[in-house]
Amino acid sequence: MSNGWVLPDEVLRDAPAYTPRAYELADLELLLSGAYTPLTGFLGRADLTALTRRGRLDDGTPWPVPVTLEIPGELVGGLELDNPLHRALVLTDAEGAPVAAVDVTDTWPTREGRYGVGGAVRRLGDGGHGPFQRLRRTPDEVRSLLPPGRVLGVVADRPLHRPQLAQIAHAARTLAAHLLILIPVAESGPDGLPPEVLVRAVFAARDRMPPATLVAVPLIRRGDEIRDALLRAKVAAAYGVTHLLSTGEMLSGGGPRVLVPRELAYDNRDGQWRWRDDIPPRNRRLALSPQEIDDLLDRGFPLPEWHTPPAVAKELARARPPRRHRGLVVFFTGLSGSGKSTIARGVADSLRESGDRTVTLLDGDVVRRELSKGLGFSKEDRDTNVRRIGWVAAEVARHRGMVLCCPIAPYEKARTTARAMAQAAGAGFILVYVSTPLAVCEQRDRKGLYAKARAGQLTGMTGVDDPYEEPTNADLVIDASELPIDEAVHAVMHHLTETGWVEPRLQPA
Repeated sequence: MSNGWVLPDEVLRDAPAYTPRAYELADLELLLSGAYTPLTGFLGRADLTALTRRGRLDDGTPWPVPVTLEIPGELVGGLELDNPLHRALVLTDAEGAPVAAVDVTDTWPTREGRYGVGGAVRRLGDGGHGPFQRLRRTPDEVRSLLPPGRVLGVVADRPLHRPQLAQIAHAARTLAAHLLILIPVAESGPDGLPPEVLVRAVFAARDRMPPATLVAVPLIRRGDEIRDALLRAKVAAAYGVTHLLSTGEMLSGGGPRVLVPRELAYDNRDGQWRWRDDIPPRNRRLALSPQEIDDLLDRGFPLPEWHTPPAVAKELARARPPRRHRGLVVFFTGLSGSGKSTIARGVADSLRESGDRTVTLLDGDVVRRELSKGLGFSKEDRDTNVRRIGWVAAEVARHRGMVLCCPIAPYEKARTTARAMAQAAGAGFILVYVSTPLAVCEQRDRKGLYAKARAGQLTGMTGVDDPYEEPTNADLVIDASELPIDEAVHAVMHHLTETGWVEPRLQPA
């Protein structure tokens, strides 16, 4: 697509630049493509106020959700809202490449140090990059490809198994409609599949569908099911959908007509999927739940062919191999001197002895030299340290290695970020809380840090003058004051084995 807007070089060169957050970039792409018609940019205060009060824009147009952009306050100072040549804000992608410019016509404070901005957006350059760009067609391009008549839309945010495919085929046949599959690609799906995996899985089911057009759309979930459903209906209508097959909580809100499918079940008499109530109970098999599908994949069992087409099953097994072959981050947290590093080293030695997994240990001098050099003990520096460790661990786990991390990680938010990084990489995450009491840690004090903190020679010491937020969601809790190190190591190894991350080891007779 090359419908770019070329600003004068001097304006573009001097304009402030900002990289929006992921959901703002997704909204930006939908604005630029025309999928958010009639919107032409991020909403200003008048539209947001009207939307909050009446569910409509300021001019009375129905619209379901706020589409907003928030930027740092220091960027606002360089904008002159009454001068079109000095109110442009360049928006860049995650790599810093310019993708759009906002003609800022409204600004307002939203929270400390942050401002909302409203204004029309124009594309810069030739569009984005990333997997399956050929599928990111604009609504105009898609509508030009659709045959006349009804169009059945399906928002495929999960892989399509046989029950969903049967529902789609029945609806398309009943309506005599062309099928349009919209695949959300702005974030991992509700079951954690990366967007590119979801696209491949949907394509793998294409030979089981009626004639269809497939489109990748940067839809993102906002956490409000009703608003998400209304927005999906709006976007589907922009792409030419006349009827939308519901895949959950979905409302039309004046958009395409929404069809709610009846629950299907597998009839083992002839291998067909039918309405559940039309099948005798003794011959009825219900569809597998997402949890049952994940459990089969985690244990390395094939998805049954009666439920999942083999090509789809192959893609899912490739994306989610058995746990024993998948990347894993084991994240030890606890006070200084709690024993977490000693336990982690023992676990690493045990894993290396067995040879079942490739192990990386992120602890001690290596982390301080390669990742944490220059960081202090402020909350911001501590969070930065944990984020760096979490990012490296997630990248190792992305390539199916096992990583043992041993930071103090005193804050819940930073630990949650580390978990999210691992899961976004398709890896597992196990949080081990080494809960050794502070008094015991102070008695050990091998590095003399507690003594210095008590003497006022060191500030920011966790447990002394800086808090430790105890985990409430740890997968394993070990008090190393009550458990010898070898037993603590055994407890971790037992957990890894019981949860399928490590092959069971035969005990000598």
